[in-house]
Amino acid sequence: MSLRVAVVGGAGFIGSHLVEMLVGEGIGVLVIDDLSHPCGAPLPASAEMVEADGGSSEAAAALARFRPHTLVHLAAKGGVNRALRDPGDHIRRVLASSVACFDAAAAAACEAIVIASSGGAIYGDPERLPASENLAPAPRSAYGAEKLCEETYLRTYALRGIRTVALRYGNVYGPRQDGTGEAGVVAISSTRLVQGLAPVIYGDGSQTRDFVYVVDVARASQAAVTTTISGPVNVGTGRETSVSEVVGGLVRACGAGISPEHRPARPGEVARACLDAGRALREMGWKPQTSLDQGLAETYRYFADRAAAAQPAADGARITGR
Repeated sequence: MSLRVAVVGGAGFIGSHLVEMLVGEGIGVLVIDDLSHPCGAPLPASAEMVEADGGSSEAAAALARFRPHTLVHLAAKGGVNRALRDPGDHIRRVLASSVACFDAAAAAACEAIVIASSGGAIYGDPERLPASENLAPAPRSAYGAEKLCEETYLRTYALRGIRTVALRYGNVYGPRQDGTGEAGVVAISSTRLVQGLAPVIYGDGSQTRDFVYVVDVARASQAAVTTTISGPVNVGTGRETSVSEVVGGLVRACGAGISPEHRPARPGEVARACLDAGRALREMGWKPQTSLDQGLAETYRYFADRAAAAQPAADGARITGR
């Protein structure tokens, strides 16, 4: 019997890349997505699509029928700032939905559950970097606390004999990320640059992150499906990069010589983040393959090409009066 994988959030930024990889390997894929935040890329024709929240009865029915070997849960509803503004709503919309989805997967006899967690938000501000999975979690934000809760609930399914994996991603960036929201400095800065606007840096820009390219993240997610690894797994580059350095790289890719705009630092954000991904290498054979310069160039090109493709349509609409 061929491998079957259900990807919740499979029409989104990371999920769409993963779905393409799984389908390319001949794996049967069910995508469950409420399409509240689609990336716009078409799904492969062979992937089945169910439009529903991952924690809904419709999703549970789809999982019961499809009976996946593995559930990959990548759905997200807002980042650090949204969780900060209304943590109660964030818990209701995100944690409750995620746990309901885990339970539906268990009821469908799923053998493994893989979730997207957060390496930066889970560890807080550790004294030593890069952070390994042995470091005690110390989230400083409501977003990080919710991710830790998801991991805690996930461990209860391991007690029921289900292989569980919490992929602690670094700061994922790349093509198909939403550049109009509150999270994702690379996508937001790229969007502003192609519009001729200055990129925005919150604080002095010295805060560091572990920026990891989306295609590498999708490969790590695929490896979590096809190997026997379990528990928390860091997915990052092991390199600290400042926000100023990243924005500067995008400005160079743009070639317009635009200076960034500085705004006050936002509360709840960690000062430094960097992940030790040694376990991913040892047990999944995974390591990042995309350099930061290459990834930034590819990402900016994606946003520039998308803007250029949209321009003739906009011009045509103005000419015809539509």
